Amino acid sequence: MLSNMKMRIPVSTMRRSLSISSLVFVAFFLAAPLALAQAPTTRFLGTITAISGATVTVKTDAGDVRQFDVPSTAAIKRISPGQKDLSAADTLQFSDLETGDRVLVKLDPVAPGPPAQALQIVAVKQADLVKKQQEEREDWQKRGVGGLVKSVDSAAGVLVLTSGTGATAKTIAVHTTKATVLKRYAPASVRFDEAKPAPIDAIHPGDQLRARGTKNEDGTEIAAEEVISGTFRNISGTIVSLDAAASMLVVKDLTTKKQVTIHITADAQMRRLPDRVAQALAARLTGAASGAGGKGGTAPPQNAAPAASPHNGVGADPQQILHHAQVIQLTALKKGDAIMVVSTDGATEVTAITLLAGVEPLLEAPAATQSLLSNWSMSSGAPEVAPE
Repeated sequence: MLSNMKMRIPVSTMRRSLSISSLVFVAFFLAAPLALAQAPTTRFLGTITAISGATVTVKTDAGDVRQFDVPSTAAIKRISPGQKDLSAADTLQFSDLETGDRVLVKLDPVAPGPPAQALQIVAVKQADLVKKQQEEREDWQKRGVGGLVKSVDSAAGVLVLTSGTGATAKTIAVHTTKATVLKRYAPASVRFDEAKPAPIDAIHPGDQLRARGTKNEDGTEIAAEEVISGTFRNISGTIVSLDAAASMLVVKDLTTKKQVTIHITADAQMRRLPDRVAQALAARLTGAASGAGGKGGTAPPQNAAPAASPHNGVGADPQQILHHAQVIQLTALKKGDAIMVVSTDGATEVTAITLLAGVEPLLEAPAATQSLLSNWSMSSGAPEVAPE
């Protein structure tokens, strides 16, 4: 009705009739959107980091820390990971909340403060998240494939991968549809929960890729339900300096002859090969690459070779050899050590995904081993599953 009245009153008349009070009225509504934009949000999502009495501290997904009280009148609900409908949510007691739980918090906008008062909390219990993540990891291992992208047919929705090395190498056709969830790792990140949706034409040859779905009997084709990919870098070289406290080391890349700073996070896979295993593996990969023996020789004759084992490097799947290699910490490395690294893409600073030490024999055969770690890092396990 007010808008209709304004339409009937000439603009010139309105200008003449504006009083001081009406100017204040107009100014209030012009300023209101700015005030609302500057006011703290009353809803946020995050993880509980502390509970003291009735006060809860949450680190939000936006990176800030919020603290609020939970009165007895607050509605607290529990849902399962991935559940969207609150009509099926269970009532939860405040005493059941724990650090590590994921929560969606709605603050009471009219409650006096500080501190802020919670009006509603929707929680996903940490134990439920851990269980779901384990189920997701097992499903990725059971129904997943991984490797390096060989070709991309965006029109047909087909991605061709190469997986494995030597005798275990094979080609895998990944079939996607409009229903397939396609994601790319964020720059400088190897976390699955930080991956973003991206179209199929964002995937390029040489990228690492994992797909989950229905495989054929020999695992050479898969109807993908979910695909995650990223552009990563292979680095082979020697450690120039190391700062364990800062979880960082500097390596001279043998390919570019330049120094690269490598950050080590808790997600990085770090292992060391025993000398004899590294020598046997280098000989096998070099022989496989040359077709009939090459630099480093070939494996001993069948009647003289030890039984195939991931612990001796003879006759075993190279991926299994790496998987059974000794797990190490950054403090086990020192200046001058030779390492091979798969990392995020970057010119001078990267984050390690996979780091392998004890690789001096492998560095003598770079052509044969350049895809070894890339295939391993994408096929030795599932991506980290995001908390929901």
